[in-house]
Amino acid sequence: MDYTYTDEMKMRLRRVEGQIRGVLRLMDEGKPCKEVVAQLSAVRNASDKAIAHIVAENLQHCILSEQAAGNTDTSQLVKEAISLLVKSR
Repeated sequence: MDYTYTDEMKMRLRRVEGQIRGVLRLMDEGKPCKEVVAQLSAVRNASDKAIAHIVAENLQHCILSEQAAGNTDTSQLVKEAISLLVKSR
């Protein structure tokens, strides 16, 4: 199967990358644990949203492909997507 990752998906991950660099900078500057953990929490949140966005876009693409091929039962695709989300957490 051909996977397409949109510019929006990549932009989300670039934001996460920038947040990680920010956390490292805080650590290098010897900032308090509370600040570092707060920023790591933001990284986790952004990462979770990126995962959800990628899974949702992929699921939509897969369902449309299956329907175009004449397959109307897409319940297995939905189960696999949910499993991916659960595993990512």
